Amino acid sequence: MAMANYSGPQVPDTEMKGTLQKWANYMRGYQKRWFVLSKGLLSYYSSEADVSQNCRGSIKLASAIIYKQDNIRFVVQNGDQVFHLKAKNEQQRQNWMTALQCSKMLANRLQESEDEYYQKHIINSKKQDRSLQFLEPLNAKLNDLTNFNELIVKHGSALHKSFIALESIDNPVEAIKFCKSYNEKATVFRVTTIPMLKHCEEFVTLARNVVKKMEKLLNHEREARTSLEVVCAQLAKQYSQLEERVKREYANKNNTGGNTSDEDEFFEDAVTDFEVPVPGKALRASSQDYTENNCETVSNYQDDSSGGDDLPSDEETEDSPTSAAIGVRVRKNKLKNLNSTKGIEEVNIDVSISEEKAPADSDSTQSTSVPGTPSGSGKNDFDFDVEELKPPPFDPKRRTKIPERPNQSLNLWSFMKNCIGKELTKIPMPVNFNEPLSMLQRLTEDFEYAHLLHKAATIDDSCNQLVYIAAFCVSSYATTSVRLNKPFNPLLGETYECDRTSDLGWKSIAEQVSHHPPMLALHCEGKGWKCWSEFGLSSKFRGKYLQVNPVDISHLEFPDQGYHYTWHKVTTTIHNIIVGKLWVDNHGDMVITNHTTGDRCLLKFIPYSYFSRDVPRKVTGSIIDAKGEPRWVIQGTWDNRIEAARVHNKRRSSKGKPIWETSSPKLVWQRIYPPPEYDKMYNLTVLAVQLNEPEDGVAPTDSRLRPDQRLMEDGKWDEANQIKGFLEEKQRKVRRKREEEAAANPDADVTYAPTWFKLQIDPITNNPVHVYAGDYWQCKQNLDWTKCPEIFNFDRESDLKSIQGTD
Repeated sequence: MAMANYSGPQVPDTEMKGTLQKWANYMRGYQKRWFVLSKGLLSYYSSEADVSQNCRGSIKLASAIIYKQDNIRFVVQNGDQVFHLKAKNEQQRQNWMTALQCSKMLANRLQESEDEYYQKHIINSKKQDRSLQFLEPLNAKLNDLTNFNELIVKHGSALHKSFIALESIDNPVEAIKFCKSYNEKATVFRVTTIPMLKHCEEFVTLARNVVKKMEKLLNHEREARTSLEVVCAQLAKQYSQLEERVKREYANKNNTGGNTSDEDEFFEDAVTDFEVPVPGKALRASSQDYTENNCETVSNYQDDSSGGDDLPSDEETEDSPTSAAIGVRVRKNKLKNLNSTKGIEEVNIDVSISEEKAPADSDSTQSTSVPGTPSGSGKNDFDFDVEELKPPPFDPKRRTKIPERPNQSLNLWSFMKNCIGKELTKIPMPVNFNEPLSMLQRLTEDFEYAHLLHKAATIDDSCNQLVYIAAFCVSSYATTSVRLNKPFNPLLGETYECDRTSDLGWKSIAEQVSHHPPMLALHCEGKGWKCWSEFGLSSKFRGKYLQVNPVDISHLEFPDQGYHYTWHKVTTTIHNIIVGKLWVDNHGDMVITNHTTGDRCLLKFIPYSYFSRDVPRKVTGSIIDAKGEPRWVIQGTWDNRIEAARVHNKRRSSKGKPIWETSSPKLVWQRIYPPPEYDKMYNLTVLAVQLNEPEDGVAPTDSRLRPDQRLMEDGKWDEANQIKGFLEEKQRKVRRKREEEAAANPDADVTYAPTWFKLQIDPITNNPVHVYAGDYWQCKQNLDWTKCPEIFNFDRESDLKSIQGTD
């Protein structure tokens, strides 16, 4: 009875437990689970035997909503977390709901008590010691002990008085009657003492835990203080050294008549705005954003080959194109002021003269002009004509729209169910993952900014040509950030022609030349140039992302100059394949080599990093001539723009570090964004929309005539999926027939031969590569398509039976 006087926000250890049925899903329905209601938390297990293990799920009742659905079903909901429960009968449902409501009320009381304490002792007291957070449970337990002590004193005093009264009674009958009252008071005293002993034990245990926490806190504070003292000592030392050095540099400045070169060199090591890769040295990542402002730049090229043990030797890096990075620091005032008074050419001359006059032990900066740098009036300087850098307008007669992408989701369960029992090679991927273009058309789309090659064809200097070639190579990745749907895999023998000579100044022909492994070849001709490539890929699925490694080589030839360039594409990674929003990143190194002169351009596609301060999708690079001299610095992003800055001067600081001075960066390529409504057209560009436009007179194997691709573009996805299965099954039949012929006659040559390309040894790489045979456009003019295989025709009934035969 006395215990009823003690009150507090205590939640019982276990309020209720038992078996209930919990809704799982539509496949499994209600499942029996063992539920435990404890300390304001409702948890469930597979069975009562699993209580010692981790629970399968739990829900907090403090802010939960509890309501009934019918006589035996009720719901417990806390935000997005919902438990649909079913009891055996109405009485069990009522018992559980009553216990849940009581537990929720007690949990809310405890939460309110904690909130009041937090408001009173933490928020309103800014100087509150952190140790009081550990003492609060101890104080609460001490208050409980004080209450129990008062009860024990009270009942003990009553028991003592009863004992004295009992001793004073001489009549045995009255003594026996009085003993009943005495026994009741002794029972009350015993009941009061038992929880007192339990709370004393808990108080001792809690006190020991608090002591351990206080010891850890003190040790942490001691270590933090020691670390802070060490950091302060280091900062003081660095500040002293910096102060002394600034004074020394200031004195040198006064002694040299105001020459600020040494002072600038001192600060050049502090910050770099971006870094560019240089062939033949180890590449390091950048930490600063590149600038898009028109400003003078100074490239701080650090030569680590003389003193860095952490860098590989020349033998180790001979095959590595990217083994050194050179910092580029943007200066907006100094060089601008110098240029306004003397001009950049005069600055270079002055620096070169100072190198000849400086003694060997002097700290003066040595400088030399870069070979090929224009001087004098600058009439031969490289000119960036903004109008010439704009792509030509599209033919207004061509289409500008396609049907919008249907809002049609894929039922993965239905798709997987239909795949049960089938061969993996016979499972056609639905067109829901595709865009209405083939891989042949997607590769042709790389020439959207081919006007850069038109401009390059008018330039005789190889290094200057490389500026536009580099911009063209980067521009092919402009739309990959938003084009998340895969193109159609071409059928063996499928072709695609694109004749845009009238408006864009180029024409191309592409063909799927191999199926296992998949490989396609492309040949394109423009104004003063021709480009051909062979493209394949290998993919690696890493769980969270898909990495696509291109197996390719691209050739670019300028017949008038006799230059021959080659390069390889970089790696593409598609993130969040399973869960989350898809996003694409391009990363790796691209080396563009002029095999005629030996000049090279090295482009670094910097991978995205959550912890980096670089702008996303960043590209940096440098153009080095055959003698190893720097000519250009490239910077930008692969989805937006590319800028180039000429290296005008090469010098060394007093510390021996190379420094390259560049002119103001100039815009070379700027992406042209499609109108907003193209977001609903698979995020295609204007050129991509026109690539699949029907045309007369094309080869019967052209991608425009592929029926499943055309049906998908028209929004008929179900029919497209069916036709796609027919075409792929026909391709399997042809391959099996070829394999059977090879097995029956081993001496016969039954390998597939492309129609418009031939296999020969590449003189650059000494590897077999497919090159254009040269007769496609003549056959088109004569409408002679007798060499083309029939790949889009199929027997609907026969192929349907073949596909269903594996069900």
